[in-house]
Amino acid sequence: MPFEFAFLDWLQQFHNPVLDALAVFLNYAGEHGEIWIAFTLLLLLFRRTRKAGCAMATALVLYLVAGDCILKPLFARPRPCDIRPEMLPLVARPHGWSFPSGHTASGFAAAFALWFQNRRLGVPALVLAAFIGFTRLYLYVHFPTDILGGIALGLAAGALGSLPADKISNRLSNCKEVKRTV
Repeated sequence: MPFEFAFLDWLQQFHNPVLDALAVFLNYAGEHGEIWIAFTLLLLLFRRTRKAGCAMATALVLYLVAGDCILKPLFARPRPCDIRPEMLPLVARPHGWSFPSGHTASGFAAAFALWFQNRRLGVPALVLAAFIGFTRLYLYVHFPTDILGGIALGLAAGALGSLPADKISNRLSNCKEVKRTV
C-alpha cells in the first residue's frame, strides 16, 4: 500500500481548476452507472443497436452482482480517503468499500460489451471508461489496484455480457432465414 499512496500523493500535484471540474463532472456522470445505463437504454430503443444495448445491459447486471454484491463485501477494503480524510476536498466521501472500483468496473463492462458489438461506438466508450477510472485516483477515492480490479472485472463482465446477445441474435437470424425459405 505505500506505493499506492505514493502514486496518489504524486497525482495531487496536477490539481487545477480545469482538471478538478472535469474530475467532478466525470465522478457524477459515472455515479451508480447512470451514464452507462442511459446509453444502454438509448441503444435499446433502435433496432440497429438493440443487440449492443442488450449486451451492455447484461454486462452491467453481471458487474453489479459480482462487484457490488460479492467482491466489495468480500474484500471490505477501506478507501484511501478513509485512511487520509484530509485528502478529499472535491467530492463527498463515496459510500461502500473501495475494491473494486464500481465506477471503473461499470464503465469497462458497458464499454467492452459495446466494443464487442460495435467497434465504432465501443472505442470512444472505452476511452470514457478509462477517463472515469482515472478520476477515481485523481479524487483520492480509490487505490490504483482498485482501478485495475475494476478494469479486470469490467472486461470480464463485458465479454460475458456479449455472449447471450450474440446467441440470441444468431438464433433470431436463423429463425428469420427458416421463415424466408418456407
